[in-house]
Amino acid sequence: MMDLKFQVSARIAKPVHDVFEAVANPDQLSRYFTTGGAKGRLETGATVQWEFADFPGAFPVKVVEVVPDARIVLQWEANEGPPPEGADVEKVGYDTTVTMRFTALDDGRTLVEIAEKGWRETEVGLQGSYGNCMGWSQMLCALKAWLEHGINLREGMYK
Repeated sequence: MMDLKFQVSARIAKPVHDVFEAVANPDQLSRYFTTGGAKGRLETGATVQWEFADFPGAFPVKVVEVVPDARIVLQWEANEGPPPEGADVEKVGYDTTVTMRFTALDDGRTLVEIAEKGWRETEVGLQGSYGNCMGWSQMLCALKAWLEHGINLREGMYK
């Protein structure tokens, strides 16, 4: 039995509040990650929209919990591509859970950890988890480059 989940992390040379705001604030998130735009602040109970220039179409993101400067828990539809031929479309879609943790370090930096879980134990679930692991790793790199150096790594990266 597989438990399809992963965790990625990075240390950002900025205070925890600045790093948290770069994720929770849609204007900031749109500058380096949701390059097609983010609509709505990440607040408990909200549903926001994220859009990526390289994946046209807005993604609804359900905000399960927000603890300012500490944790964000999101749910969104599992990325498994189109349903298989003949599948019951009503039973295909399901959500995964993303947990972001922000920890202030003694040296003034912030440790950001992003974990995602909840894929079905199938080949397409495994592939979806790999794709999202890559995406969240890239998000952390983009967050670091943006906050520390003002560089948008995603600009022109995928097209």
